[in-house]
Amino acid sequence: MKLAVFIHTNERQYVGALVSAHSMRRNSKHPEALDIRILHTRDFPFLAARQGQKYKRGSEWREWRMDDLQSFTPLRFAPPEQMGFEGRAVIVDPDIFAVGDVWELLARDMGGKSILCRKRPGKENVPGHYATSCMLLDCAKLKHWRVEQNFAELFTGERDYARWIELEYEDPATIGLFEPEWNDFDHLDEKTKLIHNTKRHTQPWKTGLPIDFVEADKFKLWSPKGWIQKVQRSLFGHYRYSGTYKPHPDPRQERLFFALLKDAMKAGVVTDAMLEAEMRANHVRHDAREVLARTPDWEELDLLGRGMKAAA
Repeated sequence: MKLAVFIHTNERQYVGALVSAHSMRRNSKHPEALDIRILHTRDFPFLAARQGQKYKRGSEWREWRMDDLQSFTPLRFAPPEQMGFEGRAVIVDPDIFAVGDVWELLARDMGGKSILCRKRPGKENVPGHYATSCMLLDCAKLKHWRVEQNFAELFTGERDYARWIELEYEDPATIGLFEPEWNDFDHLDEKTKLIHNTKRHTQPWKTGLPIDFVEADKFKLWSPKGWIQKVQRSLFGHYRYSGTYKPHPDPRQERLFFALLKDAMKAGVVTDAMLEAEMRANHVRHDAREVLARTPDWEELDLLGRGMKAAA
């Protein structure tokens, strides 16, 4: 059976994607068998063709912007076509990194489901939803996933981005859940398999850089936050009117990322010239070299404070 891991990304998160791919191989017992593919927005011209056009997202029509931090998200639905609708695929965001062995996820029993993922907890009276940032897919059962066609439907109003990205167009009977540790939201413990730096404000490689993403839509007629957000966008544009990325509240997760980046640079996956260019482009924090200098090598990294090495 064909098996592959896909990491979708854009220019702003390309270093994250490379480090993610390196972590998958670095921490697998089957690195030579892993087929890891990076899906870059530049290789899907139908995305750029919609630049500046309005698409339906929840309660408003947004402008599609290729320079947004998460312009890669439609590519979550690309793997089945990329696989010729055969075999299995894992798709992950470029801010997800392997602590455990992704092969275990690829090879697990799907119980007849088309999709395995986890649920994101609800908050502020908003119900939880399926998190598509990491999914295990049975590609033969997802022949209706035609990413270019489905993406085009956002701009006609036939499809809503929020409902699409949260799998609301799928039959719930075809969706199963895997354990939270396969998409661990900014949480690290001895169970973590794939850690996800999902809180964009605190992604460890972005600390100190200006915010460069569109905030989630909070607009509701009765919501003061929503009205404030709407006014801010009208006055200051699509990106946040002020602010910078903040340090991650868990210093271990910063050490984890930079230990992986350091290891990826030793392996030649990320070059020194590339890192320099990414810092100049404001895609990687400007003090990255200083952080790398004080970060232990991967083999010496102790993440859990219990004598458990990250490489174990």
